[in-house]
Amino acid sequence: MSTLSISDYALLSDCRTAALVSRMGSVDWLCFPRFDGPSVFARLLDAKAGHFSLRPEGEARATRRYREQTLVLETTFHTPTGTVVLRDALAMGSHERGHELGRASPGVLLRHVTCTRGEVTLALELGARPEYGLISPSLRQKDGGVECRGGAEALLLASAVPLRLEGSDVRATFTLRAGESTGFAVQHQLTWSEPVALWTQEKIARRLEDTTETWRSWSDAHQGYEGPWRELVHHSGRVLQGLTFQPTGAVIAAPTTSLPEELGGVRNWDYRYTWLRDASFTLDALWVAACPDEAERYFQFLAEAAQSQLASGQELQAMFGVGGEHDLTERTLCHLSGWRGSAPVRVGNDAWKQRQLDVYGELLGSAHRLEDLLDKTDGAFRRFLVDAAEMAAKRWKQKDQGLWEMRCEPRHFVHSKLMCWVALDRAVRLAERLEAGDRVERWRRTRDDIRRALLEEGWNEDVGAFTQAFGSDVLDAACLMIPIVGFLPADDPRVRSTVRAIQTHLTDRNGLVHRYRMDDGVEGGEGAFLLCTFWLAQVQAMAGELEAATVTFTRAASFANDVGLLAEEVDEERRVVLGNYPQAFSHVGLVNAAWAISQARARPGRPDDSTEAATAAG
Repeated sequence: MSTLSISDYALLSDCRTAALVSRMGSVDWLCFPRFDGPSVFARLLDAKAGHFSLRPEGEARATRRYREQTLVLETTFHTPTGTVVLRDALAMGSHERGHELGRASPGVLLRHVTCTRGEVTLALELGARPEYGLISPSLRQKDGGVECRGGAEALLLASAVPLRLEGSDVRATFTLRAGESTGFAVQHQLTWSEPVALWTQEKIARRLEDTTETWRSWSDAHQGYEGPWRELVHHSGRVLQGLTFQPTGAVIAAPTTSLPEELGGVRNWDYRYTWLRDASFTLDALWVAACPDEAERYFQFLAEAAQSQLASGQELQAMFGVGGEHDLTERTLCHLSGWRGSAPVRVGNDAWKQRQLDVYGELLGSAHRLEDLLDKTDGAFRRFLVDAAEMAAKRWKQKDQGLWEMRCEPRHFVHSKLMCWVALDRAVRLAERLEAGDRVERWRRTRDDIRRALLEEGWNEDVGAFTQAFGSDVLDAACLMIPIVGFLPADDPRVRSTVRAIQTHLTDRNGLVHRYRMDDGVEGGEGAFLLCTFWLAQVQAMAGELEAATVTFTRAASFANDVGLLAEEVDEERRVVLGNYPQAFSHVGLVNAAWAISQARARPGRPDDSTEAATAAG
């Protein structure tokens, strides 16, 4: 069972898959050949499920950082006898630059260690366990390393250091003196593919530097945000890029599965997929912290994945695999104990079967954000968007499972109706480009019907707030989206009253916001949501409450770890992060809230507030 906290890990990415590396140099999560593939290292979820550790023997203190403008990790180990620097990366394709980032990633984990002072003895241990720990591979010595074969996959460990084979594990002990270095490469291939040569020391060092330059070229070309929290926003942009599957442009929710929402709990889901629900907010964040090209590719992927469903009269599903797969059937891996005993461990996610009416608003909202893209599309694509608007108009009165994918009885969720309103509002604005002028009046009438229903049935006078569902007295942080999507202004009395109610009843002692407090059909509880807290900061900024927005933002951002990564949730009592990690939506929330605060500060007539400015700069 893992004794490490979730925030102990740093992310590596080649824009096809991801690895998590602990503070003390152990790769405890890595899937090949893509984010949602079976793991080869999964000690994150079970002690016996595989890892690749490289660290000093004996006592050591570790500090770490990402190399500037990259997701190349640099960990410095300080020992009584000397200091070594370990650099880790998932290799990018040779000489990729800018937009090419991840286009030809070879599926290779690079690790390179250099002694910078004295001498240090290091220990290497590689225990590959393919297929989520089910397979203990056979090992074979090769010239320049070791081959691990099991099931459909093979891993090659390239090394200049002599390696020992002990059962299904590879071990080594070696000493480096000041100025000396050595490198390792873990190469992935399928067992039936043509054999590949083990990477040489020269190639490992060269490709590590080239990967560093690839990331820096992408950052230089894409990241122009200059507002408050500039470094956090730029780093979040790189994290979002690292969570992007380059072949399609799909952005995953997180690179892990089954990291729990409650310690020892059962709310353990697989997030290695892409959600239509996240689309418009992610596009906004990509626009600020990355590049419109990334935003366009992501939107085009989602549209292509969904297009066939509407064309055949089906409801639009809420999520897809990174290659566009529709069937994401959920199953349990009973042989894995889970992070700190938090079982079950699941792969797949049955939320793909749910009705979630908000997806139509996400789709049309994204199209409106990228409306110039419509001029480059064909008639079939425009008809698809028209069909999405028609589906929102047809189904908005129905019950669904809502934004939070509740596994209880369907309800008339306010957020779902709100996003149907967004779908029709944006469709009206896009009607000329969609060649749908004949539908505008009907879309307007339905949009206005939804508006009346939201104002009459979504507002609860006794609670003094918009609530989770029609006729409900349950508060839901999703109602913070009402001003964000433009349904009502942020300074509207009903919005202000809703914000006050959320702050009073859904905010914990750390100043973080819970999604809701109610029985949602799943056993156990959950932590406060960082995304919802960033939403609160965004709404406060939109309402001109800049000091409050700055405080809220700073509270949420303070839960980033030492290398700037955010999880999904925070445990109120222990103040530890929870949930799949790093969480794209948390980084999206950070970027969008920072942008809203930046825009609010730039409004004409805003008084200069040195206290706010000083806080923002921090």
